[in-house]
Order: sequence, then structure tokens, then C-alpha cells
Amino acid sequence: MKPYEPRILPLDDIDWASHVTLIGKANAALARYDGILQGIVNPKVLLSPLTTREAVLSSKIEGTQVSLEDVLQYEADIKEPFKAEREQDIHEVLNYRKAMGHAVNELKDHPLSIDMIRDLHRILLSDVRGNNRWPGEIRRIQNYIGRPGSPIEKAIFVPPAPSRVMDALSNWEQYLHSEEKDPLVQLSVLKAQFELIHPFSDGNGRIGRMLVPLILYNKKMLSSPMFYISAYLERNRDIYYERLLGISRDNDWNGWISFFLQAIQEQADENSSKAWSILELYKEMKSKVPEIVPSKHAVYVIDAIFSRPIFKTSQFVPVAGSNRMAAQRILRALTENGILDIMAEGRGRQPTVYSFRQLLDITEKL
Repeated sequence: MKPYEPRILPLDDIDWASHVTLIGKANAALARYDGILQGIVNPKVLLSPLTTREAVLSSKIEGTQVSLEDVLQYEADIKEPFKAEREQDIHEVLNYRKAMGHAVNELKDHPLSIDMIRDLHRILLSDVRGNNRWPGEIRRIQNYIGRPGSPIEKAIFVPPAPSRVMDALSNWEQYLHSEEKDPLVQLSVLKAQFELIHPFSDGNGRIGRMLVPLILYNKKMLSSPMFYISAYLERNRDIYYERLLGISRDNDWNGWISFFLQAIQEQADENSSKAWSILELYKEMKSKVPEIVPSKHAVYVIDAIFSRPIFKTSQFVPVAGSNRMAAQRILRALTENGILDIMAEGRGRQPTVYSFRQLLDITEKL
């Protein structure tokens, strides 16, 4: 199989008329979601579990086997006997989230660029599987996608030859900063083209999915770079890969664009539902928590349980002004009033582990 020869962007054969209805629905759904985002005073805190869930699902598409609760428990330093392989999976998820955080900070002062994407890749592969695959470096070897152990002749997809990668990326970046008839169609082309160029030796799929919220934010289609596309792609994994393959095999860009616009629409609606439910829960807690704990601690308590919905006692102490006795009283009151659940009772030196189950249920529901 010959290496794929990437098209020069912009594409001149997009069937705009066939996409009109989906373009309208996807843009409307995205605008509704952004309206909710703009109504959230501190989205970084409130949507923190959704951000972690996105990292979990994007990594799961690549074969990791950990859940959102696994990651949150690991972050809470719970002495769960994680096997080495699962711990590696968790670190991949944490790296994904760290890379996203780095990108958000960089985008405050700099436009999205290939150099920034290389930095994200370096963070993504830091100290995990694939860290020997040249993190942050554009590939200089011919790679391919196929069954493990199969030769390149039987590959499912062979990305562009290394000598073509930099030219293709330069064209990609130029198109990124150009104007298109519709920015969501432009995003669909950018995402697919990046994955088809396959510029890194590993981690291309995760970087490609990470680019979706970053481009939405960079193009000012979202007020905050918090869009969670991986749930839809995970549910429709076979179609996702088939539509990408359809581009390289049949030049079927329009099939991919239709699929991606549908993904944006459905995922924006799902994101809106989750964000709205979280916002309503936050409002409920703003009413309930001050009646349960001293008012001087109430805001800190609410932010703490939203940003870290699984935690142990010692991690809560700073919320109570580093007063361990006060922290234990607050936790007891929150548990007795049904706001927190006890995941594991403390024994000896093992601290009690708490969870904010209402938030976890919203985050994890399909």
C-alpha cells in the first residue's frame, strides 16, 4: 500500500448544499451550549469532572481500561492496589488533562500552532507508554496502521511519507488561520486532515481529539475551551474510523463532514444537558451547604467538592483553614445531611474516603 497523499487545503469539492441542514443544527446546538458556559461563573471548577471524563474517554478509544472513578481515586491517593498496567493508563489520562491545561494557558497569549501542538504531544507522552516514540518530534519514519505484527503491505492505512509531513502540516496550519464558509466544517476538515497526516509516531488520535475544543476556542466559537467530543466518538468508534478511512480510500470528505457535524450537534446537546445539571446542582448546594456548615467555609466547601468529588479527610483539611477538627465536623455534617457519601471507612492510619455522588452520577451518565 502506498503512503497517503494529503489533499491541499482548502478543499474545492465540499458539497455545501448537502450539509446546510446539519451545519445549522450543529451551530445552533453549539451556541446553546456556549450560552450555558457563559452563565457559569467558574467553569474550570464546576466542569472539572467532565474535563477528566473527556481525558478518560479519549484515552479509552486508544485502548486504556480505566474509569473516571479510578482516576479520581488515584488522585485522592487512595491505597487502592492498582496494577502497573492500570497505573500506566491513569498516567496517560492525567497527561491528557495536563496537556489540555497547558494549551488553555498558552492560548491566552498565543494562537494555536504546530509548535504548541508539539508541546502538547511532549506532555501527553511524558513518562508513559510511547515515551520512546519521540515525544514532541515530528516523525521521520514511515509508520502505518494495521493489525499488531502485520507487515506494511497489509496495512489498513499508511500515512504520508516523512518527507511530505512538514509541507502538509504547514498547509494545515495555514488553513487553520484562514476563513472558511463555515467554521464547523473547517474544524471537521482540520481534525480529519491532522489524523490523516499522522505527524507523530504515537498519540495522533488523542492529539486530534484534543484539538476539537482548542480550535473551537481559538476560533471564538466557544467562550471556554470545554467541549467533550470523545463520548460520541467512543460510542460510534467503528463509524468514526470508517469515515476517516473513507477519506483516504475513497476521497469521501463529504461523508466525514456529515458524520462530524452530527457528532458536534449531538455532543453539544449532551454537554449542554450535563453542564446545566451541574449548574443546577451547584445552585442547590449554594442553598443547602450554608445551612449545614459555618458560612465562612461554605463557598470553599462547595468549590472543593465540585473540583474534587472523591477525596480523603486530609485533602479536605485546608478547606477548613487547616483545622483538622473543624474539617471532620464539616465532613460529618455533610455526610449526615446526605450531601457526601462515605466510599471507605477510615481504619487505623487509613483515612475515610468521601464522594460527592450526585456530581459523579451527572458526569458519568450516558
